[in-house]
Amino acid sequence: MQRVNAIAGLTLGQLASQYNFKTPDDLLREKGWTGQLIEYVLGATAGSKPLPDFEDLGIELKTLPISYKGKPLETTFVSVTPLINVTGMTWHTSAVRKKLNHVLWLPILSERDIAPFDRTIGSGFLWQPTPEQDALLQRDWEEQMELIALGRVDEISGHLGDAIQIRPKAANSKVVTDAIGPNGQIIKTLPRGFYLKTSFTGEILKQQFQL
Repeated sequence: MQRVNAIAGLTLGQLASQYNFKTPDDLLREKGWTGQLIEYVLGATAGSKPLPDFEDLGIELKTLPISYKGKPLETTFVSVTPLINVTGMTWHTSAVRKKLNHVLWLPILSERDIAPFDRTIGSGFLWQPTPEQDALLQRDWEEQMELIALGRVDEISGHLGDAIQIRPKAANSKVVTDAIGPNGQIIKTLPRGFYLKTSFTGEILKQQFQL
């Protein structure tokens, strides 16, 4: 948290030059750069493993782009959605719950009129779901995983869920993966991911900053 507090108020450009971190010419094509920079500066260790970013602390890092009014500007990716071999999976052992058990949220002022390198890092904070939030997440997860298990993956849309939604996660429509089809057969479909809705992350920010 000392490291987190030390970078609050800096722009991404200032932070990158302070740490001699390689910067792309065009951040629009390098969407993951901000997260990579913050992970590097704060010492995250997990990389792309399905573990919390700070393995020894059991803490997941999430950067959160926010507006001038302090509202989240986009949904937050949590983990890849399993689409086969889902029988017997439970919320308590799921990758989503492991990732959201303890989160370091780092708000970044990211309005579209601010150039990427001029975006300002806000006050990071640690968060754990309240029992009510955990129950809400569990309900959304179970409802949508049940549809996957029943071979109804194509019925899932971003409208489902109060806290978590499932939606396609692929660079383009040519990327496909295996999933359970309507009659139990294996079909090809777009990879999916779990995302936290902005209404849910907005509530987390409200709780923290009494907005």
